[in-house]
Amino acid sequence: MTTRRQADGAIVVDVRGTLDAATVGALRQALLSTLHGERPRTMIVDLTFVTFMDSMGIGALVTGYNAARETGTRFVLRNPSEFVHRQLRVTGLAEMFGLPSDPRSAQTYTP
Repeated sequence: MTTRRQADGAIVVDVRGTLDAATVGALRQALLSTLHGERPRTMIVDLTFVTFMDSMGIGALVTGYNAARETGTRFVLRNPSEFVHRQLRVTGLAEMFGLPSDPRSAQTYTP
């Protein structure tokens, strides 16, 4: 996982591999410390290279989303794989994150 600032000031968190019990602590910490420390206008979580996500991973994303709302930051999920998109859709969270209902559209979707 890496964090970088774009030219427009948005913070991008690039996540790779799996989001499960073994890895979500680092993601949760990165999201919360960045949100509270830097207070970006937009935080983009790029999920292009996430190959697996369980309920713990979903929980970390929801924690980030809620923390972003508290700080007035726009929270964007970018490029979820079909698997990740399906997990969010099945749990009813795709709409909350602003993802389209069709996972093929979500590959390039940025609200």
